[in-house]
Amino acid sequence: MEAGPAAGAGRLRRSVGSPLQIVLLLASFVLTGYAGVRLLADDWLGVAVWFVGAALLHDLVLLPLYSLADRVPRLTGRYVNHLRIPALLSLLLLLVWLPLIVGPADRYPKLTGRPEGNNGYALHWLWVTVGLFAVSGLWLAVRTVRGRRPPHRPYQLRRSVSQARRSATKKRPPDSH
Repeated sequence: MEAGPAAGAGRLRRSVGSPLQIVLLLASFVLTGYAGVRLLADDWLGVAVWFVGAALLHDLVLLPLYSLADRVPRLTGRYVNHLRIPALLSLLLLLVWLPLIVGPADRYPKLTGRPEGNNGYALHWLWVTVGLFAVSGLWLAVRTVRGRRPPHRPYQLRRSVSQARRSATKKRPPDSH
């Protein structure tokens, strides 16, 4: 059993981590604190309402919806990921670009110099979604076609040839020495 300061340092390292991990963790806390102070400086009540609203919206509305939506593709059997992955990517794109898809805020044209209005973001998102499902469907078609024909197995072919040679040599009489 260890005794002294080395034992305490070893125990601390096992429970907390290496010094580099501790420095990175502290740096992430400092960066998060700085971002929080900057974010809450202008409209802390609006940010708090947005945060609570987002948590409630996620827990009470979105979680049951995407849990239900995840059960539907399971009916397709083993090809469930050909529906799940493009839908997830499309949803992520929708969440990232939702403010521009729904319609940019009034300050958006002033800050970016782009004209007011939707500017086709919804149509672009829809075409990207169609493309994701098309690529996934094409990938499924290729997998299905490749699954129907016998796969190319050069190892098994070599093994059967070597087995045939062995059986042919076993049939020959042994050489007399």
